[in-house]
Amino acid sequence: MLFVDDLGYRDIGVYGGPVSTPILDGLAAGGVRFTDFHSGSGVCSSSRAVVMTGRHHIRAGIYHVINDRSHDMHLLEREVTIAELLKSAGYSTAHIGKWHMGLPFHGRDKPTPDRHGFDYWFVTENNAWPSHRNPVNFVRNGTRVGELEGYSSHLMVDEAIVWLDARRFHARAHGKEPDQPFFLNIWFHEPHAPIAAPDEVVAKYGDLDDPAAIYSGTIDNTDRAIARLVEKLKVDDEFDNTLIVYASDNGSYRQDRVGELRGKKGSNFEGGHRVPGIFHWPGGIARGRVETEPAGVVDLLPTFAGLLGIDPPSGVHLDGADLSPLLTGRGEFKREQPLFWFSPDAGAAVRDGRYSLVAFPGYRLPKDREAMNDLYEQVRAVLEAGDDPALTHGDLWTQMFNGFDNPEAERLRIQFILLNQFRESWIPALKAGGFDRFQLFDLEQDISQQTDKSAEQPETFARLKQTLLDIHASVMADGPDWTQSVVRSD
Repeated sequence: MLFVDDLGYRDIGVYGGPVSTPILDGLAAGGVRFTDFHSGSGVCSSSRAVVMTGRHHIRAGIYHVINDRSHDMHLLEREVTIAELLKSAGYSTAHIGKWHMGLPFHGRDKPTPDRHGFDYWFVTENNAWPSHRNPVNFVRNGTRVGELEGYSSHLMVDEAIVWLDARRFHARAHGKEPDQPFFLNIWFHEPHAPIAAPDEVVAKYGDLDDPAAIYSGTIDNTDRAIARLVEKLKVDDEFDNTLIVYASDNGSYRQDRVGELRGKKGSNFEGGHRVPGIFHWPGGIARGRVETEPAGVVDLLPTFAGLLGIDPPSGVHLDGADLSPLLTGRGEFKREQPLFWFSPDAGAAVRDGRYSLVAFPGYRLPKDREAMNDLYEQVRAVLEAGDDPALTHGDLWTQMFNGFDNPEAERLRIQFILLNQFRESWIPALKAGGFDRFQLFDLEQDISQQTDKSAEQPETFARLKQTLLDIHASVMADGPDWTQSVVRSD
């Protein structure tokens, strides 16, 4: 699985974006491309928990973006992950890249990826640091590896190739053919900030100091890294029999890269969670198909089970559906539960067919907004004093969540982020809270979600409102309260 970070619906070439991505375009042309595909959340950690479990992220223990220094929350060990499901069926498993579902590197007791089913792991807690170039924060099977030379996407593909070769060598060393199936989970950092890409790639898209050009360069560079992985699979004669899935953890933080969609990263409008969704498997699914059925990363675990003939986890509620009928053209697709999203800040949304219902929170999180605004103005003053180019490139508020080259601005920004981050002490209030306003949108007529149809479609509005409230209640009932010590043992 190829999972990218903060990539928008209109970023890559095959989705009408400005970035040259010939490898991804080719995978889409040779497989199934979803036009209405969705992340599990508008933000990172939450969406990743949905990918791994086929369940809403709150059921799996993650309410929002994780800071391992201050949060106890993590992906609960009781959850059955894709890796555990496939490992039980004889697959070897590896996770390479961003993790961001909790790691025990700051004195808090949290499981490592091997305790979630991965035989091998080469990960970062969160983003590549200090940027995609020469990162210093990778950990291999529990051991920090120090500074690496190169760009994150290529370093990760290097690691993947080494792992693939090691599998084959190990099998032959024991007199066996290297035919054990594998699950390789590659979670790229690009194009999440802090961004970096080779100058010759950035120059294709604009000035070398233009954040938009660098952003595009990171996506282009990742496509080049994926090309190396695809070539490796072909050389090993495994390409035709390997299912490749490509998606993003949420929408872009750049409004210009979500196209006609409303909202961006963090939002429950379409721009926050509608993302590319590409499936490629010459030996197992349709080729050259464009699928318009709404689907998402929540469907991956049940879909893998369906395609491979593996029983899904028993005794747990899966929020996703098996997409294999849509991918193979065999059988009837059925979704038992509409797609659902929740964020402590943004509220909730539910999707059923052509309609989307967005719900706004009826509570106000107790953030120190005065202090946050003061830090924002301090950052602006620092940038203005230095005539910093960051002031001329896009929305300053958005950049507060992504990073600055100016050291003083970055120091202030980190204070801002700490004030804004999720507090586990809010969980009881979230469980007790609700929604005070709802909007209904007909996405077939209004993909930009500009016209509220709740008054014109009262029956549809009432039905979806009740559906949203029911799913929300179920999710919150399952979600652990991290303020209670009993949760620590999962």
